[in-house]
Amino acid sequence: MTQAYDPPLTRLRVIDLATLFAGPLAATMLGDFGAEVIKIEHPTKPDPSRGHGPSKDGVGLWWKLLGRNKRTLTLNLSTPGGRDTLLRLAATSDVIIENFRPGTLEKWGLGWQELSAANPRLVLARVTGFGQFGPYAQRPGFGTLAEAMSGFAAITGEPDAPPVLPPFGLADSIAGLATAYAVMTALAGRDRTGEGQIVDMAIIEPILTVLGPQPLWYDQLGHVQPRTGNRSANNAPRNTYRTADGSWVAVSTSAQSVAERVMRLVGRPELIEEPWFGSGADRARHADVLDEAVGTWIARHTREEVIEAFEKAEAAVAPIQDIREVMTDPQYRALDTLTTIDDPDLGPLRMQNVLFRLSDTPGAIRWAGRPHGADTDAILTELGLSEPDIETLRQEGAL
Repeated sequence: MTQAYDPPLTRLRVIDLATLFAGPLAATMLGDFGAEVIKIEHPTKPDPSRGHGPSKDGVGLWWKLLGRNKRTLTLNLSTPGGRDTLLRLAATSDVIIENFRPGTLEKWGLGWQELSAANPRLVLARVTGFGQFGPYAQRPGFGTLAEAMSGFAAITGEPDAPPVLPPFGLADSIAGLATAYAVMTALAGRDRTGEGQIVDMAIIEPILTVLGPQPLWYDQLGHVQPRTGNRSANNAPRNTYRTADGSWVAVSTSAQSVAERVMRLVGRPELIEEPWFGSGADRARHADVLDEAVGTWIARHTREEVIEAFEKAEAAVAPIQDIREVMTDPQYRALDTLTTIDDPDLGPLRMQNVLFRLSDTPGAIRWAGRPHGADTDAILTELGLSEPDIETLRQEGAL
């Protein structure tokens, strides 16, 4: 029988000073696997994610996701009491994640020199739009700018249409995942050296990494990837197709054997014998012919019939689902990808589960995002502050 253990990041303390998405998401990922995450917000200016998007009964729903597994503390870092309190917290912590513009922490007397003096084992993750140095370092940075300047938008959309930005925080999310990975790497380094270090995460960089070999193609061949809509320059057929009942499906044929199965399924086996059918790149250059063959067949069948036929032929297909169908999809249900938790403010909530499954030390959602400053007194008491100390900080405007 498998022994149940605590989550793997239990006893790791993370201070989340960041706002909005990339930095806070990294802290959420760490909290999902057991880290104690303390979310620090300004006393009168809470994390803007609390007000982003729809709310219910005055409670921001995005925050319920982004703030899960975090205790909440208010602290004004620009006050002497706020500065001193953060240094006391830093002395007891493993990681601080921040996304202030470069130089802001230093202005408050909370730069690396002061933080590492308080705790030489501390890892400081600095998440900014453009990094800590360079000509753009002082510019305001958001994920949209990274999506634009990385090359993502330039290759997204139809060939004769404008570049397309994603309708969600893509670059921020990628940077958040990368930051969680960077923090764990820095902690592994600390296990060897005994000393912490700085993580410099620029949001413009991880999205460039996931775009693949475009820099290499340009460097070696002068090749600039164009916008191709849903098509791929590397294989065909690869597109979305409308079914007889007005739904849509996506088809991919990255493997040669799958492309051949699809052509047999749609009644066009003669195309397999064409001299250009033998490679993905050559098929992509004949996408019009292949899309017509696949699209015509799919247009005569319902979505259910298409998926059943493709699965029987062992060809790759998936329905284009909106969130209503995602919530009821049987595969997501089997994986518990969208799990239910009880929230004291809103009752049962369904949200994305932890990012991956570990067989012996799984993560868990212990609670959804808590109210602004809900744990302030408890955290400061644990830190050794007395009630008069806490009241003094309040009168100073530090809490």
